[in-house]
Amino acid sequence: QVQVVESGGGLVQPGGSLRLSCAASGFALDFYSMSWFRQVPGKEREGVACISTSDGMTYYADSVKGRFTISRGNAKNTVYLQMNSLKPEDTAVYYCNAKRGWYNYWGQGTQVTVSS
Repeated sequence: QVQVVESGGGLVQPGGSLRLSCAASGFALDFYSMSWFRQVPGKEREGVACISTSDGMTYYADSVKGRFTISRGNAKNTVYLQMNSLKPEDTAVYYCNAKRGWYNYWGQGTQVTVSS
């Protein structure tokens, strides 16, 4: 059974850090482009970071560049999103996405709240 599960969200103060994890089962992450998206109520889901399969290139939204890092933990079929210097505007539900050709899998999301 194909499954994508995010974890690691929570409440953090401004300037703090969190690491989100995205664990896959039923398929090998190595062969998929992996992305993190986020969404706040009333707004469209937006791309935050992605990592390619072939060359491991990473891409980031301007709003998180220099603060967030996406990486693969291939040995554990997991992708991570390290989030540093968090701001209140980073508050959202964060979703993991795995894409390869017409295969497109989403997780259920994990809430990140940045507040003092």
